[in-house]
Amino acid sequence: MQVTQHFHREIEGLRRKFLEFGALVEGRVHEAVDIIDSRDTTRCSQLIASDREINVMEVEIEEECLKILALYQPMASDLRFLVAVIKINNDLERIADIAASIANRVLIIARYPEIEAPAIHLAGMGAKVEVMLRLGLNAFVQVDSDLAHKVCMLDDEIDEMRNKAYGKIKREIRANPDQLAPLMNYFLISRHLERMADHVTNMAEEVIYLVNGEIVRGETFN
Repeated sequence: MQVTQHFHREIEGLRRKFLEFGALVEGRVHEAVDIIDSRDTTRCSQLIASDREINVMEVEIEEECLKILALYQPMASDLRFLVAVIKINNDLERIADIAASIANRVLIIARYPEIEAPAIHLAGMGAKVEVMLRLGLNAFVQVDSDLAHKVCMLDDEIDEMRNKAYGKIKREIRANPDQLAPLMNYFLISRHLERMADHVTNMAEEVIYLVNGEIVRGETFN
């Protein structure tokens, strides 16, 4: 009985820390999206510098999961929960890394203040990624596979927005080859946002696994 109480206490502590981590990454993504248009170099540098905090927390959560696995050898739904946390934890860390990469791209773009941003509305694409991330974390908190499926479906919209951005930026490069450096970095930002969405989709697929014990990685959702 005492072992069971200790186990549940450890699980609840892990859950709280994991949700704190999720909120932290949400904040990093919001900051990255906001600086795309503002080109605020101070905020870019702060976002890049904050990456260490993310890395430390990601390692702490993984180590806590491994400790619980070793001490209690959980089965069934508890085991799926720990596996899901380990995998989603890694996706969150990668999302935060990508946020820092966006900040690096904006720093380069900021060297060309005379260049106007192409009409591709990357901040709108980023806002949709933010929605996906919020829904993905909510799906985990609520243990809701239906919500997780909705998140997976949103990934197609991000892909479509990325493709449109690619097309417009390529046309801009052909028309203004002297602006290659900033335009290429806008191109890469669109790719970074698409990669963020891919990681959120991975998270949603892990929620589906957590709820149903069903591996759906790489499936088409409609």
